[in-house]
Amino acid sequence: MKKTLALWAALTAVALFATGCTAADADTPDRTATPREAPTSGGPAAGHKTPDAPDARAAAYRKWGLKPFAPAPAPPAKKPVVRAPGGPVPVVSDIPTKDKVVFLTFDDGAEKDPGFVAMMRDLDVPMTMFLTDAAIRADYDYFAPLVAQGHGVANHTLTHPNLRTLSQEAQRKEICGQQSKLAKEYGKRPRLFRPPYGNWNESTRAAAGSCGVDAIVLWRESMQIKNMQYQRGDKKLHPGDIILAHFRGPSELKGTTMTEMTANLLRHIQEQGFTVARLEDYL
Repeated sequence: MKKTLALWAALTAVALFATGCTAADADTPDRTATPREAPTSGGPAAGHKTPDAPDARAAAYRKWGLKPFAPAPAPPAKKPVVRAPGGPVPVVSDIPTKDKVVFLTFDDGAEKDPGFVAMMRDLDVPMTMFLTDAAIRADYDYFAPLVAQGHGVANHTLTHPNLRTLSQEAQRKEICGQQSKLAKEYGKRPRLFRPPYGNWNESTRAAAGSCGVDAIVLWRESMQIKNMQYQRGDKKLHPGDIILAHFRGPSELKGTTMTEMTANLLRHIQEQGFTVARLEDYL
């Protein structure tokens, strides 16, 4: 594993854009594991190296049939969503902002398409991965280069249950257990959590808070294959919307690849005049 990490670090430096608790010990971070390399702050800009020449950036986007995004505005000096000390965990579907930005989130981790890693490297578009251990445990290393690119790692439980059917303690095991897994594999305990299916209750908030979660993140739109599903009647993006997608393969996408689905998603965002910002900069 250390050799794998060292190789990824070397490749990132040369070729890439310079980018829990267990049930028994719920509040104690894992201090014995050797984590994969991960940036400590900032979005992809913190670890990526944006191409110096506009032509190079445009060429990277043309490779995927896209046009470059407008630069995201500077992150707000004061985050618009903050958990008050000792207060309940906020639950958000969108971020209060006037910036014409949206936020990309990808769930589960079942599909591990190498092309998606290359796409995210080329486009330098920030996203947050809400990972489920049952979906990623067969190949934790797949996500290491995405982490090295600066993308966020967030919690989506150990086994993807409907949390509303579980006791608070059982929910705590699911959430805290995944906090520990992700901290061990990627070097940092997540601050964000998404309940499977978007199903949560007050026991979920209490359990998540006890595991060190700062926000429960839902969504406003979800990406299917070629089109998005909207929650609002106007069927339009709004500033601060959180968009849900999944690590999905051709069998689920009816022959479409994950990179094609993602390109479709990015076109929808551009067509409505939005750009993509880093979720962790706003909450």
